Amino acid sequence: MANTGYPIFDTAVGRIGVYVGYDRHFPEGWRALGLNGARIVFNPSATSRGLSMYLWILEQAAAAVANGYFVGAINRVGGGPFGDNDYYGSSYLCDPRGQIVEGSASDIDGVVRDLDLDMIDEMRTQWAFYGDRRPDAYHDLVAP
Repeated sequence: MANTGYPIFDTAVGRIGVYVGYDRHFPEGWRALGLNGARIVFNPSATSRGLSMYLWILEQAAAAVANGYFVGAINRVGGGPFGDNDYYGSSYLCDPRGQIVEGSASDIDGVVRDLDLDMIDEMRTQWAFYGDRRPDAYHDLVAP
């Protein structure tokens, strides 16, 4: 598999990818992680209040659907030493259907949830986004 530029780890539950903070705004990295076998992608972030709250749910749920994997959206809580940032937490797990996993939204130190990993193969078969891709039409995306 190709190097995504983002870490992927082989674990007992399958390949896990990490996509960090601000990069969540760019769909290419999400796709690269999925094409390289990620079944769960964690996105640790330090996102403060403002317009980003709407995007916090929208972008990561869309990435889960478009790539047929689970997303662990992890956001910092509280203030910071550099300015008046107010990090709003709202960490959650999102399934391959784009739904927040029940009981996973949290502003606490940690959440443990069982995930139905069979849903990954079900959604990848049902929606077939990887099979229906047209990489021959995407040349401009990878041009320098």
